[in-house]
Amino acid sequence: MGGVDVLVRSSWLLVAALIAVMLAPRVEQVQPGLGGGKYLAGLAFAVLLYLSVLLHEMSHALMAKRYGLPVKSITLHFLGGVTEIEGEPDTPRREFGVSVVGPLTSIAVGAVFAGLWFVTPDGLLLMAVEGLAGANLLVGVLNLIPGLPLDGGRVLRSAVWKVTGSPHTGTIVAGWGGRVAAVLALSYPLLIEVVTSRQPDLVDYLLAFVIATFLWGGASTAIMSARLRRKLPTLRARSLARRTLAVPHDLPLSEAVRRAQQEQAGSIVVLDQHARPSGIVNEAALLATPEERRPWLPAEAVARSIEPGLMLPADIAGEDLVRAMQRTPATEYLLLEADGGVYGVLTTSDVDRAFAATP
Repeated sequence: MGGVDVLVRSSWLLVAALIAVMLAPRVEQVQPGLGGGKYLAGLAFAVLLYLSVLLHEMSHALMAKRYGLPVKSITLHFLGGVTEIEGEPDTPRREFGVSVVGPLTSIAVGAVFAGLWFVTPDGLLLMAVEGLAGANLLVGVLNLIPGLPLDGGRVLRSAVWKVTGSPHTGTIVAGWGGRVAAVLALSYPLLIEVVTSRQPDLVDYLLAFVIATFLWGGASTAIMSARLRRKLPTLRARSLARRTLAVPHDLPLSEAVRRAQQEQAGSIVVLDQHARPSGIVNEAALLATPEERRPWLPAEAVARSIEPGLMLPADIAGEDLVRAMQRTPATEYLLLEADGGVYGVLTTSDVDRAFAATP
C-alpha cells in the first residue's frame, strides 16, 4: 500500500476471533435470529476496526516518507499496529509531525463515524458505527499518553529534545513516562469497579497485565537504547583505524605477514593486478592458517573480497558508522579518504572494545 509492505501477524486472527465471540451477544440483541451469522458480524467489525488501525499507521508512514525517511513495513498485531521506519527524524519538529499524525488520524476517523451516528438507521450498521467511533476516539486519545512506546511518548520526546537539544534525553524522559503509564495500566480493573460499579473479571486483569507488560517492555527498551546511543558519538572510524599494508594478491602469505610486522601494520590489504584494493586479509583466517602452510598460500587465499558495503569513508562516525556496519556485517572494513585513497582498516572487534570502554 503506497509502496509500503503491510504485514498481518497471526496473533491478529486470535484477536479477531475474540472480538467476534465477545460481540456475539450484543449482535444477537440488536439483530435476533442470525444464528452463526452473529459471529460473522463480529468478525466483520474486527476487520473494519483493523482497517482503521491501518489508516493510523499509514498516516505515520506517509508523513515519514514526506520527510525523506524510508518506510520498511507496517505490521498489524494483536495490540494494534507498528510502522517500521528506517532511521529517525533529524529534528524535533519532524519527530513531532511523524508521531502526532497517527493519533490525530484516529481521532478524525472516530469523529467521522460519530457524525454518521446521527444519520444511520437502527440495527447492526448503527452498532458498527457506534463501535468504530468509540474505538477510534479511544485509540487516538490513549496514544497521546506521554510515554513510550506510545505515539504520545514520541511527542513528549520531541518536546524535551526541543528544550534540551538532546534526542537521547528526550527518549529517556519519554521512556520513564511509559513506565509510569505501565504502572497506571495495572489499575485498570480498579477503575472499572469505581467508574461502572462492575466487578472486574479475569479478562480485565489479563488485559491490564498484557498492556502494562507491553508498555513497560517498550519503555525500558527505549531507555536502554538511548543510554547506549549516547556513547555512539565517541566512535570515530578514523581514530579506530589500523594502519594497513598493501600487498600484491599473489604474494605468499608468510611474506605479507613479515612485511606487515616490519612496517608495524595492523592489517593487510590485497591489491589486484591493476594495483587496486580487492580484498582484506581476514585476521581470524590468518591465525587459523598454520605457519608451515603460509609460504605456499597467496595472501588473497585468506582475504575477503571488498564489496561496496565494506568500503567506508574514513570520517564516518557515530550512528552512521554503526548503521553502515549493520547493513553489511563483517570483521574488517576498508576506510577510504575523500579522494579514494586508502586510509586504513577498521575491525569490528576494535569498535566493540572502544564502545565497551566508553563510560
